[in-house]
Amino acid sequence: MLQVFSMPCGFLEFDSKLFFPNRAKGQLMTIPVPSYLLTHPKGNVVFDTGVHCQVMQDPVVRLGAAMAKTFVSRTKPGEEIVAQLAQFKLTPNDVKYVINSHFHFDHCGGNEFFPQSTILVQKNELHAARDPELQKKTGFDPQDWDHKLNYQTVDGEFDIFGDGMLVLFPTHGHTPGHQSLRVRVAKGTDIILTGDACYTKTNMDQNILSSVAFDPDEMSRSLAKLRDMRDKQGATILYGHDLDQWKEIPHAPEPLA
Repeated sequence: MLQVFSMPCGFLEFDSKLFFPNRAKGQLMTIPVPSYLLTHPKGNVVFDTGVHCQVMQDPVVRLGAAMAKTFVSRTKPGEEIVAQLAQFKLTPNDVKYVINSHFHFDHCGGNEFFPQSTILVQKNELHAARDPELQKKTGFDPQDWDHKLNYQTVDGEFDIFGDGMLVLFPTHGHTPGHQSLRVRVAKGTDIILTGDACYTKTNMDQNILSSVAFDPDEMSRSLAKLRDMRDKQGATILYGHDLDQWKEIPHAPEPLA
C-alpha cells in the first residue's frame, strides 16, 4: 500500500519579493522546507532532502555570507532529513530512491546522507550542475550535490516502479531540469508534488512567476501545466513552499494520504 508522509525539514525567512516580484521590497516571509516520504510496496522513496544540517550550526560557512543573509534559517534540531526518517525507524540506507526536484540548496542539501540510494534527477539538471557557466547562473552549490552518489538521469517523464503510482514529469524553467512528481494514491486520485515549479497557491492562482527563473517562458508553461492538472484533471497540488497550506496538511508521522 502506497502512503505519503510530509516531513517538515525546517523553515527559511527572506524577502517576499523573491516569490512575488510585484511586491515592495522589505516584506519578510517565512516558508516551510518540505520533504516527502513515499512508502511504495517495492521500496521507500524520498522527494527532496531539504537543507543541510550545517546551515543550522553555521549558515555563513555552509551558504556563504550573501546567501546566509538572504535566506535566514529558522530550522530547529530534529527538522533535518535524517532525523525526520528516524520517526519511522528508517535510516537513509532504507531509502531505495531519492528524487531531487532540482539542485537548489533547500532541495538537495541532504543528498550526501544517501550513499546507498539511487538519486533520480533530470538529465538537463545534472548537465547544468556540471557545467561551470550554468552552475553560476543557476546558483547550484557543488557541496550540496557533488558527492559519490548514485545519480540516475531521467529524460522527461519517468514511471519509477512501472505501475503508474509514482511518475516524474518535467516542469523545467525554475532551473534547467526541474521536475515534479505525480503520486497516484488511488484510481482517479492524484497528488502532485510541485517542488519549486510553483511556490504557493497565490503564484498559481494569479499566474505570478518568481524572481528566480532560469527560463521564464518555460517556467510559465510548466505553471500552466500544473494549473491544468489541478483545475481540469482534479489533482491535489502540494505547492513547494506554501506556509498556509503547510499549516493545514498532516505531517509525519501521520500520513498525508
